[in-house]
Amino acid sequence: MVERDGPEVIGRRVQRLRVERGLTQRQLAEPTYTPAYVSTLEAGRVRPSDAALKHLAGRLGVEFEELATGRSARLVTDLRLRLTEAQRTLATGETEEAAERYAELLTEAETHRLVDEQATALLGLGECVIELGELEAARVYFERAEACLADAPLPVRVPALRGRAVAHYLAGELRYAVYLLESTLDELNRGGLHDPDALLLLYASVIGPYMDMGAHARAAQAAEFALALAPQVAEPALVARMHRSVARTLLAEGRVAEADASLAKAAELYRQLQIRTELANCHWMRGYVYAQNGELDRSESELRVALTMLSARRAVLYSSQVAVELADVLHRRGKSEEAAELLHGVLSDLSPERGALHSAAAHRLLGIIAEDARDTEAAEEHYVRALSLLERAGAAGDLADLCRLLGDLLRRTGRVEAALDAYRTGLGHRTAPGTTTLGPAPAQPPL
Repeated sequence: MVERDGPEVIGRRVQRLRVERGLTQRQLAEPTYTPAYVSTLEAGRVRPSDAALKHLAGRLGVEFEELATGRSARLVTDLRLRLTEAQRTLATGETEEAAERYAELLTEAETHRLVDEQATALLGLGECVIELGELEAARVYFERAEACLADAPLPVRVPALRGRAVAHYLAGELRYAVYLLESTLDELNRGGLHDPDALLLLYASVIGPYMDMGAHARAAQAAEFALALAPQVAEPALVARMHRSVARTLLAEGRVAEADASLAKAAELYRQLQIRTELANCHWMRGYVYAQNGELDRSESELRVALTMLSARRAVLYSSQVAVELADVLHRRGKSEEAAELLHGVLSDLSPERGALHSAAAHRLLGIIAEDARDTEAAEEHYVRALSLLERAGAAGDLADLCRLLGDLLRRTGRVEAALDAYRTGLGHRTAPGTTTLGPAPAQPPL
């Protein structure tokens, strides 16, 4: 339904167009209406019906929407086409250029009070700045998009909700990210709002936080739901994203070949779509799979490709995350000096509020490298920094592993009581992965 201007604004517009065309009020009114009605309308003292506006639009040679709102349908279509072009620009790797386009289109949509187009532009800006590592700005854009869509059905609001959750997740706020995603899933499933695209987007997005919190059972269940929903989803980019997320869960279950197959499917879909960031992420996850399977040379090759692609796009946060995983592979291949140099460079791009988990991973690996060099003081310092970051993020699985490393270091240096405290802390996080931070699981989809 077209959101009209007020009677006074419409009245002035009718009068201006009538005068421009050299028509009298009688000529404009006939044969359906009277000159008095047109006079009253132009004075803004009557709210015209749709029928009256259609009659006047026909006589004035304009579209109904232009008379009712001051903007033509052609303008709206053109704006939507340019929004699509901006989306394509982002998908093909020109993040900064896409952000500039979205900003211009947002201003234009606001000028013409086009709410849906404002929301699309805000979502695009959110995706752009997430890639550039500006997480606070991303949250603001996604929140503004949610506000624009406040009256829309929940499935329409899901991309904005999911974007906000991802921004919190990348900032290390795992519990809140899971809360946003799970509560939205619960509302969709309990309310019978079975929208495959929305559900798949949410299930694929929650796998990462689940894994980092040690909630492997929930991650596996989310992956199964995502795979079951995939055949119902028409958008290839969405299916590709799902395959990439599912691969991580399959790997955790030891299903390496299936994980690799999922990533191969995602990579092929992204090649078809020429979405370079997501394709870079596929190389990233392939490198992760190979590393876990002990194929370190193939892992290094894949991670270097991913890092080159992401660095070319200036995707600072994502490239920093890949660099941490590449450093781990380099260390395992005996290239510890190169790994340490890479990690120190990465830490300048990360912080507790911006990439906390990978900052913790960088400190953990630097601690291991320091231990190998018998620099126990530096190793302990790095482990303690990593512990602080992981406790803030609630990453239970990583915390347990780090407590073991720290406990072993303390025991070797003769601090037995401190070592026992570290081990107890780690055991507390391993007792029931995920249960210390997660409530009941969300309702299941009606598959």
